[in-house]
Amino acid sequence: MQERSSVGELADQLRRELDRYSPGGKLPSSRALIERFRVSPVTVSRALAQLAAEGLVVTRPGAGAFRARPRPATTPTGDTSWQEVALSADGAADLVPRSVDATGVTVSLAAPPPGVVEFNGGYLHPSLQPERAMSDALARAGRRPGAWGRPPMEGLPELREWFARTIGGTVGPAEVLVSAGGQAALTTALRALAPPGAPVLVESPTYPGMLAIARSAGLRPVPVPVDPDGVKPDLLADAFRATGARVFICQPLFQNPTGAVLAPARRGEVLRIAREAGAFVVEDDFVRRLAHEDAGPLPRPLAADDPDGVVVHVGSLTKATSPSFRVCALAARGPALERLRAIQVVDTFFVPRPLQEAALELVGSPAWPRHLRTVAAELRARRDAMTAALRLQLPELALPHIPSGGYHLWLRLPDGTEESALTAAALHAGVALTPGRPYFSAEPPAAHVRLSFAAVAGTEEITEGVRRLRAACDEVLPEIGR
Repeated sequence: MQERSSVGELADQLRRELDRYSPGGKLPSSRALIERFRVSPVTVSRALAQLAAEGLVVTRPGAGAFRARPRPATTPTGDTSWQEVALSADGAADLVPRSVDATGVTVSLAAPPPGVVEFNGGYLHPSLQPERAMSDALARAGRRPGAWGRPPMEGLPELREWFARTIGGTVGPAEVLVSAGGQAALTTALRALAPPGAPVLVESPTYPGMLAIARSAGLRPVPVPVDPDGVKPDLLADAFRATGARVFICQPLFQNPTGAVLAPARRGEVLRIAREAGAFVVEDDFVRRLAHEDAGPLPRPLAADDPDGVVVHVGSLTKATSPSFRVCALAARGPALERLRAIQVVDTFFVPRPLQEAALELVGSPAWPRHLRTVAAELRARRDAMTAALRLQLPELALPHIPSGGYHLWLRLPDGTEESALTAAALHAGVALTPGRPYFSAEPPAAHVRLSFAAVAGTEEITEGVRRLRAACDEVLPEIGR
C-alpha cells in the first residue's frame, strides 16, 4: 500500500512541475529524482510510466524522460447513437433478452478512492498474497524447456493431474480442463449446458457475477433459497418441476454471500434431485483454499461423489493467490466434457503456457502449504476482529451466520433501511461496502450488506472501518444510534 501511495504522490508532483520544461525538454534523471524525493528506483520508474501512459512524458531507454510535445487537435467525436437501435434489434427475437450488466461484479473489482477502507474487496490484500512465491514460480517456469510454446488445449497434463487429485474421488486428469479463472469457466459451463432462453436455477442470494453471466447469455435465473445449511432440497425439487430447468448452479462450500456450507444430509439429496430431473449441477468451489484455521475437515467437492457426470466442477487458484493468477479447473464427465472443451477452445484456444507452468511450480513448492496456513490463520483473526467490532459497534445489524471459511460476512439491515443510502453514507464516511440487492435474482426478502475482511491491511483497519460504518448508520438511521 505504501509503494502504491508513493507512486501516485510522485506522479502528482512531477505532473505539477511539467510546466517548468519546454516541450521536448529533458526531466531530471532517475537518480536525481530518487535523491530528491527519497524514494526507490521502482517508485520513480512506475511514476514515469504512469505519466508516459497519460501522454505527458516520453521515455527513451538510455536517454531519460522528456516532456511530451503537444498533441494535435483531436477530430470531432463521432455519432454512435445508431448503435442503440442496432444492439436492441439484434436481440428482438430472443426469448429472454440478453442484458450485460457488470455492476454487481465491478463493485468488488474497482479500487476505492485513497483512504477508503475496502470492505467491498473480493481478493486478498497484497500483504496476504504469496507475491514472492508467485514471482519465484514464474521465474522458474520461464526457464522450463518449452515454457513459451503452445500447450495442449486441455491444459498441461501435470496440472490437470494435480487438480484431479485436489477434487478427489474418481475424478481423473482426463476429466479436467485448465481454464482461465473461475469467471471464464462458469461462462463456458453455462454456454455448454443451457440454450438461450432457458431457465437456470441459482441459489438465493448468490454471486452477482453468476447472475450477470446467465443474463448476458439470454438465460433466466430462477432463485432457490438457501439457509445456513445450504440450498433447501424441497424447494430445489419444486423449482425443477415448475421450470423444467436442466442446470442448477451452487456454491456448496462457504457460499457467497451467506458463507453457508451444504449440510451432509443435503449433499446426496441435491445430487439425487438433479439426477431425477435430468439436470446438471454446476459446482462453483471458489474458496476451498480459503478455509479458516478453525474450519476443521472440509467436505469433499460434490464432484468427488458423483460417478454419473451430474456435477460440472469449477475450482480456481485465484482467490488464494492473486487476481491476476487466473488458473482454474473445469471438470466434467461424458459428452458434457466434450462440449465444454469445444466451447473453451473456440473462445480462448488455451490458457497461456507460462501461467500454467507457474501454477505447477507454485503448488509444488514448499511455499504453497506455508502460504495456505498463513492465510487460514490470518483470515480467522480478521473474521473474529470484524465480528467482535460489529457486535460492539453495530449490534442492530443481524449476523445470522459466522462462516469458517471465505472472506466476508453477510449482514441483514434493520427493516426499512435503504441500501443505496447506507452505501453512499458509508463511502462518504470513508468505508466501501457491497449492497445486498445485486445478490438476488428476484425481489430480496430484506436489505443486506456484505463486508469483506480480506482486502484490508489488517485488524486495525477492520476496527476503523466498522467505526466509520457506525457513523454512517447514525447518519442514515439516526433512530438506531447508540
